[in-house]
Amino acid sequence: MKIYSTRHGQTDYNKQELILGITDIPLNETGEKQAIQLAEEIEKIDIDLIISSPMMRAQQTAKSIADRCGLEIITDNRLKEWDYGEYEGKSRFTEGFAENKREFAVKMGNTGESVLQVSHRVYNFLDEITAKYRDKNILLVSHGGICRLIETYFNNMTTEQYSNWFMGNCQLIEYNI
Repeated sequence: MKIYSTRHGQTDYNKQELILGITDIPLNETGEKQAIQLAEEIEKIDIDLIISSPMMRAQQTAKSIADRCGLEIITDNRLKEWDYGEYEGKSRFTEGFAENKREFAVKMGNTGESVLQVSHRVYNFLDEITAKYRDKNILLVSHGGICRLIETYFNNMTTEQYSNWFMGNCQLIEYNI
């Protein structure tokens, strides 16, 4: 079994370096092109199934891939992006944002989800799909915060590595199970 993980294509928030969690916005023109390029790359890989976040930007990315590759999309709410609370829509360089990511039991922006809460749903999801789809190669289409947690599921990371890890729009990572 192989699990491939990708982050959705670019959005206007990404381009403006704004914190994008639960705000449900579409891809911008660049993001649509990135999704098409990713679909061309994935067409060369043996993928059996796409599992995507329900959020518009992830669904658009997944649909570009599914249409090109003739694949089914399953939507799973556990891949929804991290709720960044009061940081939502603010600059990625907002005071306290980077530090808050290092405090695993503290809710982001006072009202969002803690790292532990998001990890719980993502790890449960990964445990389930690795058991259920043992004989398949799966593509996960999600978000930067979720991709970071997927990376920690498969690879040990220090707090420093976790805080600085970044997934580019439509970047593709392969994990062998």
